[in-house]
Amino acid sequence: MKRTRSRKKKLPEEAVRIHIESLTHDGRGVGHIDGKAIFIDEALPGEEVDFIYTDSRKDYAEGRVVALHNRAPERVDAACPHYGVCGGCSFQHVEASAQISIKQGLLEEQFKRIGKVDSPELWQPLTGPHWGYRRKARMGVKYVQKKDRVLVGFREKRHPYLAEIDSCIVMHESVGTRLTALGEMIVQLSIREKIPQIEVAIGDEACVLAFRVLEPPTTADQAIMRAFGHAHGLSICLQSKGPDTIVPLDGEPEVIPTYSLPDHGITFKFRPAMFTQVNYDINRQMINRVLETLQLNANDTVLDLFCGLGNFTLPMAKYAGRVIGIEGDQPLVNHAKANAQFNGIDNVEFYAADLSKDISGEPWAQHKFNKIMLDPSRAGAAEVLPLFKRWQPEQIVYVSCNPSTLARDAGILVNELGYTLVKAGVMDMFPQTGHVESIALFCK
Repeated sequence: MKRTRSRKKKLPEEAVRIHIESLTHDGRGVGHIDGKAIFIDEALPGEEVDFIYTDSRKDYAEGRVVALHNRAPERVDAACPHYGVCGGCSFQHVEASAQISIKQGLLEEQFKRIGKVDSPELWQPLTGPHWGYRRKARMGVKYVQKKDRVLVGFREKRHPYLAEIDSCIVMHESVGTRLTALGEMIVQLSIREKIPQIEVAIGDEACVLAFRVLEPPTTADQAIMRAFGHAHGLSICLQSKGPDTIVPLDGEPEVIPTYSLPDHGITFKFRPAMFTQVNYDINRQMINRVLETLQLNANDTVLDLFCGLGNFTLPMAKYAGRVIGIEGDQPLVNHAKANAQFNGIDNVEFYAADLSKDISGEPWAQHKFNKIMLDPSRAGAAEVLPLFKRWQPEQIVYVSCNPSTLARDAGILVNELGYTLVKAGVMDMFPQTGHVESIALFCK
């Protein structure tokens, strides 16, 4: 029997008017038509807008604004000419202080709805620069043959294609102002069609760009890349396969970027593809908040879960008696150990362990810890929380990049393990985007 391919229902082409009632966690306006939720980019609560459909499913639809009939008080004109096309930002139409208020409100709502936890006392939000703050990124690269042009930047909003942009004002200026120049350099290379992405790693002083290359560049290619790097003060590297294959151009010195915590006399070395916080100003404030909250002294034994290259572990070790850092990625653990040695910190230990699996038999897990620090990925930390019964920490500080999983885990800590959610707040790690970075304190 011949199967007929189901055709997607054609979307209405005419604009539709809608009243925006609320916001989603990623900053889209929400309205309803005949009981069906419509998620609309760049629409704000209280606004009447005309929109056109961009997608329609059984139980929801998506759209974009084509006309505004009234402006919400928090609406501003976007500063970037590429806003709305480039998918890198989603909040530029919202005034800066309103962005953080929206994120704080979202955090409180998630605690109540997902975690079934009462709203705690709120910390003053941590805020910093709204532009030029981003120091880590993975940028796409695409040679467009019809235009004989190379695009460098980020994908279009809700599309797989690279956006045609010439600058990025949330990126640190050492790279954000040079996207056109990068494209003009790459188009001269014989391998211009064999470079899918660039890993950006900007330290306090050095800027490293690791070009993913699907074919080795020729000697002439390397000469072009080298000249560009020297002219713009950038260290250009090549990445042939995984992150461990990143090497400098032939004859160029290896540049290891660093970031520092001046308040605590610590400097971190990192490699381009390693995870580090994108916003140095907020990272320093965040670490200070953790230390002020935990009030560490020589009697404290601290466990730092999901510790990465020791971003919290090393500053905590400056004040605690003993700190143990656990991270799932062995190269990051090796780097954390090297950073401890580089900074002369010897009361810290690092171990590799997959915290989404049963780690109850690990030797380090047999100890008691009176304070615990968590900084998990978006998936949260639910799998490791049952072990808190054994460890019996008095205080837990949880840094989160996903308010939904933080709220879920807060529900476990409060409703199952007997902790109190004492305080929480948001941190403006990613201004102009819908990303919500938050911190919470739990006590016995």
